[in-house]
Amino acid sequence: MPLPRGIKHVSELGVEGKRVFVRVDLNVPLTKDRKVSDDARIQAVLPTLRHLIERDARIVLASHLGRPDGQVKPELTLEPVAARLAELLDRDVVLADEPVGDGARKVVSDLRDGQIALLENLRFDPGEEANDETFARALASYCDIYVNDAFGTAHRAHASTAGMVKFVGERGAGFVMAKEIDVLSRLLGEVEKPYLAVLGGAKVSDKIEVLDALLGRVQAIAIGGAMANTFLVAQGKRLGQSRIEKDKLPLARNFLRKASEQKVTIHLPTDVVVASGLDATTGQVVSMEAGVPDDLMALDIGPATIEVYRRALQAAATIFWNGPMGVFEKPAFAAGTMAVARAMADHKVALTVVGGGDSAAAVAQAGIEDKVTHVSTGGGASLEFIQGLDLPGIAALVA
Repeated sequence: MPLPRGIKHVSELGVEGKRVFVRVDLNVPLTKDRKVSDDARIQAVLPTLRHLIERDARIVLASHLGRPDGQVKPELTLEPVAARLAELLDRDVVLADEPVGDGARKVVSDLRDGQIALLENLRFDPGEEANDETFARALASYCDIYVNDAFGTAHRAHASTAGMVKFVGERGAGFVMAKEIDVLSRLLGEVEKPYLAVLGGAKVSDKIEVLDALLGRVQAIAIGGAMANTFLVAQGKRLGQSRIEKDKLPLARNFLRKASEQKVTIHLPTDVVVASGLDATTGQVVSMEAGVPDDLMALDIGPATIEVYRRALQAAATIFWNGPMGVFEKPAFAAGTMAVARAMADHKVALTVVGGGDSAAAVAQAGIEDKVTHVSTGGGASLEFIQGLDLPGIAALVA
């Protein structure tokens, strides 16, 4: 599918000998000894970078890492990221010691055709998240062409994703961004039915808007994770010490009413795995008919629920999944999330799209990345996209 009208693909831009600013998402996890522990996001941008290298562009990379909140925090330097990127590309990556300033300007001005510079953590400067015009103009002064390949930050109106773009003559989408727009746009169009959404995670408040938006498109929604607890309490179930958003109970009841009116099937857990707390190493299954004992909390969906969700997944022709079914980082509470992952992987005919964040981590843990249609690089961005919202980082690319 072509990009939306007015957005160019990086392959359409005349990058030869030009300074090309590439906003990438290199916000990767690090080990205690400052090594990259998961380089999936770095791997994702390699096709765009190799394309620019082959065409003799002068590449200026920019990313954030963590949440330094506008302060220079040495533990959030991009130095280990630059080292891993250089290793994967088998070429030097020069790291500037600041996101903007004389040092950054010198590093950029020294670039030659096919060379790469990486600006220091953009969020070391408060101007990034504030979308400050002075900061945006400084970034724009480092390039002739702007390319956004950071879908994971496309829903943020920051200086590097939106503010600077209007000060650059040419702009376009990288390979990651183009694929995200292509696949996720398919979920907004006519899709094969039944269309099933599987939503998990911690909070109803994080997902209620996407749930409402999906009601008009899907035939069924399967809900898991801690957010399911609030819906279960809204139905009168006992959840013991489980995490509940009591202030969101009216929203949950209203959503269930609207789903019934629109004849959308809502699957909620009929049994859950419970334990005394997050530090527990084992759990026990309880039926929601009996409810969760007062001193325990739900930490995963149970085996009966897994079977219902597995059958729903098998019956679907289109699937969107965002959010784990339980505390999947702990082996005792990973069964529900892993079962959803395997059921998606076993489905040979469906369009299967996994929203980023924890869902992407779960897919990697299950080892089934190559058995689904698409694993998004952006959790929040993918949710806003399938709501049909305009993402600032994409809107800025329209010429």
